[in-house]
Amino acid sequence: MKSLTFLFLLCLSTALRGDQNPNVLIIIADDCTFSDLPLNGGQNAKTPHLDALANQSLVFDRAYLGMAMCSPCRSELYTGRYPHRNGCAWNHGTCRPGTKSMPHLLNPLGYRVGLAGKTHVKPKSVFPFEKVPGFDPSCVRNPTNPHDLSGSKEFITRDSTQPFCLVVALTEPHAPWVMGDASAYPPKKIKLPSYLADTPMTRKQYADYLAEITYMDSQVGELLALLDETKLADDTLVLFTSEQGAQFPGCKWTNWDNGLHTSLVARWPGKIAPARTKAIVQYADILPTLLDLAGAEATPEKFDGTSFAAVLYGKHANHRDYAFGMHNNFPEGPSYPIRSVTNGEWRYIRNLSPDTLYIEKHLMGKSEHNPYWQSWVFTSFSNPQHEQLVNRVMNRPPEELYHTTEDHFEMTNLATDPTHAEIKKKLSTILDEQLKEQGDPGKILDTKKAHKSAANLKPDFESKPGTNTV
Repeated sequence: MKSLTFLFLLCLSTALRGDQNPNVLIIIADDCTFSDLPLNGGQNAKTPHLDALANQSLVFDRAYLGMAMCSPCRSELYTGRYPHRNGCAWNHGTCRPGTKSMPHLLNPLGYRVGLAGKTHVKPKSVFPFEKVPGFDPSCVRNPTNPHDLSGSKEFITRDSTQPFCLVVALTEPHAPWVMGDASAYPPKKIKLPSYLADTPMTRKQYADYLAEITYMDSQVGELLALLDETKLADDTLVLFTSEQGAQFPGCKWTNWDNGLHTSLVARWPGKIAPARTKAIVQYADILPTLLDLAGAEATPEKFDGTSFAAVLYGKHANHRDYAFGMHNNFPEGPSYPIRSVTNGEWRYIRNLSPDTLYIEKHLMGKSEHNPYWQSWVFTSFSNPQHEQLVNRVMNRPPEELYHTTEDHFEMTNLATDPTHAEIKKKLSTILDEQLKEQGDPGKILDTKKAHKSAANLKPDFESKPGTNTV
């Protein structure tokens, strides 16, 4: 009898809410390169649950984030503002005091807003999520620590008359790659992407990484099954995203596509038709979209993003013209600021300190989880291809231009080719306008002083023109 009553209340609440105020489940993979997932053309990883989800969903082929690091991109997603505007413009950074995020804006609309798993955003006053147990909060975790869906189940079924927004921030496939069955990926049989130097250590580590992708996929399957079990699937918007690229050279901590390009899959049965879209969206657009779906106005001057609800409903084929990226290397290494813009077909990158070497401690450090980098450097003395790949990472020109629809891994820089001077000039101008609009000071933002000031909640550089504060 209790189960019948529970199901009746669920059905009643669904009928009362109608198309507005959907439940929301956001699943975030951690450090998962867009191009490694089969739904985006990946040739190695086995992801049956994500493949099935993609077949039921609107798949965004051109979704991007503003900074290829955990804290900045999550802060962008949760606040609807770019890294410099929300204040988290460095990894392990801190948002500007008073900044509004999902809980501030969805709670007044009747939502319970919870976060399970990895947090990696601060301060707590800016991100007052209800903490939902069951998933490991640390990406450098004990590999024997199992996940548990009971906390998520309690959260989503707690009150059938109130919509929920639950973020499940998984820790896979973040390094160290210790979860999953690596034996399913024999290193010699892997089709290694061309931006990676082909060494035995690279293949071993890449196999471990692929195993974690499959493990992550299994968790996605469990979460989707939970929605089915609780009869909430039809009334829940599911968003899956892959965050920034993996901890391999040329992915995370870059402004190349393998860093900033992300997966975004949206399922809402009966409301969103399964398809693929080339509409350009950015993490900053997600929060305004959720507000729009809940019937609230997402005031443009308070966000860098805008709602793409019309794309979800199939009313518009396009959303934004450009997506923007930035990189401040400190405190992950010596200063190496980068800014970029893409129109979905071309990516223009501006390296603000091209006369210095790019060095990143997690990729290149002795004590980290990445022994493959040492194998690249060692073999570069005798292998010209490996030497080229090492130089691609460490020695970069002032400008880069890539035709990303043709050159998926951005191996051919066209910035000095006069044939493409017009598109380079156009994108360079657009980037200049963006930096001015954001109040981005450029090189001086990537310094110890600027980072320390922001960490002390007294940033040296204010954003403009809006504030998005409480």
